Amino acid sequence: MEKREVAEVLKAPAPHMVGDGFRVHNFFPSGYKIDMNPFFLMDYGSKIEFSARKNPRGVGVHPHRGFETVTIAYHGAVAHHDSAGNSGVIYPGDVQWMTAASGILHKEYHEAEYSLNGGPFQMVQLWVNLPAKDKMSKPKYQGIKQADMPVFNLPDDRGKIEVIAGNYKTISGAANTFTPVDVYNARLRKGGKAEFIFPKENNTGFMIIEGSVIVNGQESAKADSFIYFKNEGDLITIKAEEDSVILVLSGLPINEPIHQYGPFLMNTEAEIHQAIADYNQGKFGYLEE
Repeated sequence: MEKREVAEVLKAPAPHMVGDGFRVHNFFPSGYKIDMNPFFLMDYGSKIEFSARKNPRGVGVHPHRGFETVTIAYHGAVAHHDSAGNSGVIYPGDVQWMTAASGILHKEYHEAEYSLNGGPFQMVQLWVNLPAKDKMSKPKYQGIKQADMPVFNLPDDRGKIEVIAGNYKTISGAANTFTPVDVYNARLRKGGKAEFIFPKENNTGFMIIEGSVIVNGQESAKADSFIYFKNEGDLITIKAEEDSVILVLSGLPINEPIHQYGPFLMNTEAEIHQAIADYNQGKFGYLEE
């Protein structure tokens, strides 16, 4: 095994609001020009306290086409509804994996009880690109509860790896994916160690959600920073300097052209124009505000 070197440890960019319920730091594609293909976008909602409120904060009805949204909850709770008839709530530790594909309308709000009480809120949302052959497939929704997530327990009760997608050692992930991606939550106790092996052609990065870690015995990374790796070598080791949570992302690039316009992620400009026309003609269905 050859060690996979760190390219950069990236600090959180300045935050902005998405709707009135999600304060996020966009690490890519706008925050940093790094290549995480097939992960097109990562909005990291660092921990924030929301005050109690009767009318839940959130994002109203909006469309998507050509990719998947993956929302991972760490604190707080989010309710989801979409035009395909899916709905659900994700609580801390849960994951919402929505395949927009040919087109869907959805809305995301703070869950009603959480909104009434307020409290800490921390989330990650990813946009995962779809290959051209699957962009116009039927939308679907995977709600993954933490209790149902496959887990690899580290030796000596030093932590665990929750396998959201892909494979970690002998454990296969909960989510079905269109291309090879690995998405894990590594939850390590202080002093806990874990190793990860990914093909060097995979684009790989670790989001430090809580705590701090030492990477490859050399580099320190603290909460709210993103470790971006070179496409060289295959072995990464981490050791927790304190109790830590790390979101692990690795995926095989989709080597196809990308044209993005707002909430649409397609392969050509013509497909973007078609997506806008289809949306304006009501072909993404209906969803009440």
